[in-house]
Amino acid sequence: MSLFGGRQREDGTSQPAPPEQSGKVGEVKGDAGRSPTSPETLATSSGKKPPQAEGEESMANIGKSITIKGDLSGNEDLVIEGKVEGKIDLPSNRLTIGAGGQVHAQVHAKSVVVIGRVTGNVSATERLEIQASGVVEGDVRAPRLVVQEGAVLNGGIEMSNKEATPRATAAPFAPSPTVSEARKAG
Repeated sequence: MSLFGGRQREDGTSQPAPPEQSGKVGEVKGDAGRSPTSPETLATSSGKKPPQAEGEESMANIGKSITIKGDLSGNEDLVIEGKVEGKIDLPSNRLTIGAGGQVHAQVHAKSVVVIGRVTGNVSATERLEIQASGVVEGDVRAPRLVVQEGAVLNGGIEMSNKEATPRATAAPFAPSPTVSEARKAG
């Protein structure tokens, strides 16, 4: 046997070792370039997701082919790529409506990121971000609002320095007068 795991031929030249014999001890075959304990290798070799690191929060996904009708609440971050109709309540967590996500619901979460489409009022206690491809058809309420160029927001906006008013005691959004109505009144 030669230096790098190869075999020596009878004529004195060396032949590289076959792939199954040249790996490091403990290397998972078929996962070239990946560490045997990397998340990708653990997920693909065992079929299970790797355990989460300490301090890392769990995140749930609603896939593209999933449709949910009704109330949705929980205590983990959520990504919606499918369709949700009803009410979404994640007061301590982040909600992301993905590019394929379509939400027809009243939304309340700590932080909301809209990449897809939301029809309904959105209330965030910390931050609301509507990315360039995002569409929100409804009133929004959040202390911080980010609307990227190209995003669509059709509805009223309410911002304040304090947390958004809890839904149970919140007054419905009053439509603000248009410019022509304000001129007639004044």
